[in-house]
Amino acid sequence: MDDSLTHAPDVAESDDRLPSVWRIRVVAIMVGIAGCILAGRLVQVQWWQHDQFAERADRIQTWSEPVAARPGEIVDREMRVLATSTPASSLFLDPQRVEDPDDIAQRLGSVLPIDAERLASRIRSSSQSRFLWVQRRLTDDEAAAVKSLGLPKSCYGFRDEFRRHYPQGAIAAHVLGLRNIDNQGQGGLEENYDSTLSGIAGERIVRRDAQGFVLEVLGADSRSPGHGGRIQTTLDGLLQLQVEERLDAVMTEWQPKSCTAIVMTPEQGEILTLACRPAFDPNAPQRATANAWKNQAIASVFEPGSTFKPFVVAWAVDRGLLARDESLHCGWGAYRMGRRVLHDHHAYGELSVTDVLVKSSNIGMAKIGERLTNSGLQELCTAFGFGRPTGIGLPGELPGLVRPFDDWNSYSTGSIPMGQELAATPLQIIAAHAALANGGRLVTPRLIRRIEGADRNASPGVIPVVAPIVSAETAAWLVEGPMREVVTRGTGKAAQIPGYSVFGKTGTAQVVDVQTGNYSHNRHICSFLCGAPAATPRVLVLVVVEEPQGPGVQYGGTVAAPPARDILELSLTRLQVPPDIPSQVVPRTTSRPTKSTLGPH
Repeated sequence: MDDSLTHAPDVAESDDRLPSVWRIRVVAIMVGIAGCILAGRLVQVQWWQHDQFAERADRIQTWSEPVAARPGEIVDREMRVLATSTPASSLFLDPQRVEDPDDIAQRLGSVLPIDAERLASRIRSSSQSRFLWVQRRLTDDEAAAVKSLGLPKSCYGFRDEFRRHYPQGAIAAHVLGLRNIDNQGQGGLEENYDSTLSGIAGERIVRRDAQGFVLEVLGADSRSPGHGGRIQTTLDGLLQLQVEERLDAVMTEWQPKSCTAIVMTPEQGEILTLACRPAFDPNAPQRATANAWKNQAIASVFEPGSTFKPFVVAWAVDRGLLARDESLHCGWGAYRMGRRVLHDHHAYGELSVTDVLVKSSNIGMAKIGERLTNSGLQELCTAFGFGRPTGIGLPGELPGLVRPFDDWNSYSTGSIPMGQELAATPLQIIAAHAALANGGRLVTPRLIRRIEGADRNASPGVIPVVAPIVSAETAAWLVEGPMREVVTRGTGKAAQIPGYSVFGKTGTAQVVDVQTGNYSHNRHICSFLCGAPAATPRVLVLVVVEEPQGPGVQYGGTVAAPPARDILELSLTRLQVPPDIPSQVVPRTTSRPTKSTLGPH
């Protein structure tokens, strides 16, 4: 070939191609570097950080849900159910999955008793949350109505809980208390034994898909709930019902501020009934009035008045400061103690120790107080349990009031024996009288017979603390003698029951006017304590009526003794106590027979 025909390379054309080559090389290098980085990251994720990312993904898909424990039952001494729990569904929303809060709220508001506007506002304010309660413990009909709305299943759900139910309604409400929306005990045994009754909530671990539906329940990681234990009380449910009906009659007849009745066995201190009016229904607490919540038996304090007098006589006799058969001159209706003049309703003159109690002579009691002195009076207050809680095991129990000894003076020597200058709860008064009825032993009142755990292992209730305070001989003389005669011929004659040797003591305490600081002449707290049979007391009854209304002055013997008699007769019948005076037995029913019956066991 002719070399002259071969052209030399064009220098300008070669120079133009150089930048393109370099660009390709640079891009190739960068792609290679990026590939190496990605490959390295992939290796890092796959090998070195695999567990970390797997755990993170698992957390995103795995949910922990509480599983409610079933609260335990409360039953009476014969296993009648007083408080129980039934399954109920509670509705919740996932705010992050609610697309239209107003629509969801309106639709739910059409089938549930809720404020739709407020619910929509709550959904918006919780938009970053995954859980929002709508309504707790729906009825079966309400739950079915919600399901029929056809809401997106990813935005709502139901959680299994339990609804507390009191089959007997308001019966023994102050003893039982109730449980709030979060299953926490409030008041009564529900609060005091909350840890026993509540049980321990379980936990359910589930995996959900992107829409929130449950894919799998991780049983190995879940924990079953520990259901609550059962508490058997000392209460007699049927007697409690009858007593409460009798208190309703007292409220109708006398229109008092409140009234209280307690039935107690003196030997063991078992509370058979504890009832107050006004009361509330724990099934519908929202309907209760403000004054209905107060448990008058343990949280109402007042001067015991004449119901305190037997303790003073027992203490003086037991210490040899007073003879059972001696007489005291009670003057002619007035007695001066220093600058103070005490009065009796009548000019009694000479009275036996028994008649001092039968006629409830203030002057006779003041003279006994002078023998005991303030020091002895303080000792008996402490010995009989005044000034401190009884230990019954109910929240809110008050200790009563016994002033510091340094605050006592010469007035106290005459006032304390009359049941003034100190304050006590109804439970303190009946517990102190139980010591006289059981032979001189102060016993802690009991409400619990036994506690049964969820595993059915049982333990006894509170063991009563027993403290001897007076001799059995003195206690028996006081009950079978003076207190028996209070009923046969004294201020408690309205408490007589044919066939039974009833003993008792009336009390009429004046109420202090908070404005003047003086005792009111027309406001009283009327009380009556009684029991039977006198030789071997099986049961005690205390009725307290706060400020009964009516013409004239109201007394414990006229206001409180009649219902106390009826309750005592009902109690003797329930306990199957045979009459101890057969010659007096006549066919008789209580003046106000019960009409209602309790629900099933």
